Amino acid sequence: MLEYFKKRRAAATILLVVIFFGLGVFLGFNKRPEIDKVVNILGKETAVETNADFSPFWKVWNDINEKYPNASKVTDQNKIYGAISGLINSLDDPYSVFFNPDEAKLFEDDIQGNFSGVGMEIGMKDKVLTVIAPLKDTPAYKANIKSGDKILKIDETVTSDLSVEEAIRLIRGDIGTTVTLTIFREGDKDPKEIKIVRDTINIPTLDTELIKKDGIFVIKLYSFSANSAELFRNALKEFSTSEANKLLLDLRGNPGGYLDAAVSMSSWFLEGGKTVVIEDYGNNSKQKIYRSQGYNTFNDKLKFVILINGGSASASEILAGAMQDYKRALLVGEKSYGKGSVQEVIKVTPDTLLKITVAKWLTPNGNSISEKGLIPDYDVPFTKKDFEEKKDPQLNKAIDLLNNWPIK
Repeated sequence: MLEYFKKRRAAATILLVVIFFGLGVFLGFNKRPEIDKVVNILGKETAVETNADFSPFWKVWNDINEKYPNASKVTDQNKIYGAISGLINSLDDPYSVFFNPDEAKLFEDDIQGNFSGVGMEIGMKDKVLTVIAPLKDTPAYKANIKSGDKILKIDETVTSDLSVEEAIRLIRGDIGTTVTLTIFREGDKDPKEIKIVRDTINIPTLDTELIKKDGIFVIKLYSFSANSAELFRNALKEFSTSEANKLLLDLRGNPGGYLDAAVSMSSWFLEGGKTVVIEDYGNNSKQKIYRSQGYNTFNDKLKFVILINGGSASASEILAGAMQDYKRALLVGEKSYGKGSVQEVIKVTPDTLLKITVAKWLTPNGNSISEKGLIPDYDVPFTKKDFEEKKDPQLNKAIDLLNNWPIK
């Protein structure tokens, strides 16, 4: 009998050990680091030396998978894309963005010029989706979209939580289809809907005009495209052989383009070696200076006025800023957009891209374009009434200055 109780006690002891061992394993399993609970994810361990605590990220990851009702409908890869986008958003920089495979294809098509849409440049202004400029003779231009228009809705989608790239994707579409933009324009009481039919977008470059009675040669530059520097050179030849002795460059509504084109155009008015624009990489990094190539065809007596407004951005600001700093031209109009940053495009995977701001543009005098924009020498507003009455007070002011040169 004694032997029987000894065996029962031994069995009970073994059972307790097993129970406590199992409980320990269970508790240990659940208390292990959150990253160890994640399966089927490659490269989850960071190779970056950092003091940041990644455990909250992996806890949220696991909580989503365990508790969200439709978690299985979202692939792990798409969750990672979303997380990367959130990481980029933490920079609070509207020009830095991650492109998933579909967005990357749209972006690459854009660069190659193979796209349909409405033909306008958009960006973030005070965290509101805003039209930088409509391009000449495009559907947006013909629908009377204006620089500075705030886009509140794209069809039925409110834009307050959209990135610029998401907005572009919604505005784009098949040729012949319609997109409805709800916009608010300064001076209006209420937002209004504008319906625009999408079409193939051919980006215009420049036009020239001779105002004979005033002896003024006008170059209207719409974009800094790949061939704009050559077209600008031809326009200056036309100016040189004309009877005009005054030059008016209209950069209103020009959203920019190629940096090299802006440097080349500036070189017609500056001595070789003069600074055109400075790329400031911050963090005490070395600055990169783009200098005039020294064509310098025109002497200091050139009568030269440049028109700018809120739609003048990027390369437009580089050219106009250099001319203003060296006092080679007077700026007339309204404050420019202030798009003075440099983006680099990096392939993250074979089908995804990262476009990230790597530097800020400074004028030759060291003024930050992105922080201030360009302030014209003569601030001349262009009102809704001016547009309705088909008046152009900015152009009229430029003509008056050129006809009364030199300006005291």
